[in-house]
Amino acid sequence: MTKKKLLVSALFGLGLACTANAAQTEIRFDGFPDFDSSLKQILPKFYQENPDLKVDYVMNNWGDHHNKLTTNLATGSGAGDVVVVDVGRIGAFVNKGGFVNLSEKYDVDSLADQYAPYAWTQGQGVDGAQYGIPVDLGPGVLYYRRDVADSVGADINKVIHDWDSYIEYGKKLKPKGVYLIASAADVAEAIIYTTVEDGNGLYFDAQGKSLLQSPRFVKAFETAKKIRDLGLDAKITAWSNEWYEGFKQGTLATQLSGAWLLGHLKNWMAPDTAGKWGVSNLPDGIYGSWGGSFLVIPKQSNKQDQAWTLIKYMATRPDVELEAFKTIAAFPSLVATYDDSMFDEKIDFLNGQKARLLFAEVAKNVKPVKPAKGDQVARSIILDAALGEVLDEGKDVKTALAEADRILQRRLKAM
Repeated sequence: MTKKKLLVSALFGLGLACTANAAQTEIRFDGFPDFDSSLKQILPKFYQENPDLKVDYVMNNWGDHHNKLTTNLATGSGAGDVVVVDVGRIGAFVNKGGFVNLSEKYDVDSLADQYAPYAWTQGQGVDGAQYGIPVDLGPGVLYYRRDVADSVGADINKVIHDWDSYIEYGKKLKPKGVYLIASAADVAEAIIYTTVEDGNGLYFDAQGKSLLQSPRFVKAFETAKKIRDLGLDAKITAWSNEWYEGFKQGTLATQLSGAWLLGHLKNWMAPDTAGKWGVSNLPDGIYGSWGGSFLVIPKQSNKQDQAWTLIKYMATRPDVELEAFKTIAAFPSLVATYDDSMFDEKIDFLNGQKARLLFAEVAKNVKPVKPAKGDQVARSIILDAALGEVLDEGKDVKTALAEADRILQRRLKAM
């Protein structure tokens, strides 16, 4: 899913499929765009099956939505009955408490086999219980400009062979005034998230010991630093006007992202570039997740059963997930959808490529990684602070990681 949009508050479906005098229970859905676009499509049918319910929904941009949820959980009031949580925040929120234990209340563990294994695991707490139901995934892929690759005679399959070949591609583009990628930080994030060792978490091993100074983090930081030092990235952040312009003008050759980026490139970021894009696996043979969303029920809701009815409709029915896939390119979390004929369709925006087959391949190959209580703290220290010091200030990689590890230990003791 996506992150930037102005506040949208909408009431939808008043009177649809309802008798004039039917009593309705109102529930509220809190999320971020483009869930509003999806809800507009799926709620009419939902009302036909559930005429006793009415769904109000409130949309904030990605950051404001999660900040608001933090406040709601801390104060014990103000949250919606159904709330969307991004994969990057689900572990931290779940392990702080505040969400209904769905395994306990609704016996959802029997649903596990219906979902991509890694996504189901991400919605669990450290106690192994399920708190979030995956509603969409973000299979990690590389979007690339076909015209840019053609201008230097590059074969994308050779470009993505490993990170060195990817960097060599960037060197060929530099004289043309084209950047390899918007931000080298994306490369570091990709390596950190997609090369987790068996049995380990993102930032901690099975015993809870920090991994911040492990070879995985060293490689991630050093690869990103090499891209920055060679001047191959544009030093611009995602969801900025400069990012959009780079896509429109062809000055950004590639973007590591989730499958969902297709919908935004096509619908509003760069619609005039249709046919100029392609999509491939991530470099170095890695499989990973880049985004994804979960539906949760806050304990503070006094309409939990009605909230579960909506979650079941949105996240356990293949037909509904496929409708969202069609509307906003939200890749389905239900593996049963991957045999749908839609996956074999050519996508005009990608020059006729059958990209959904690639998305499904990636989703099936991502390894489960269980979240840990300290993940959000570790993420902020590593990706928001230490990586910036390395890329923007030239700090030595191992020194930055050692300092980040020390800060993490202090923060964990204070938790």
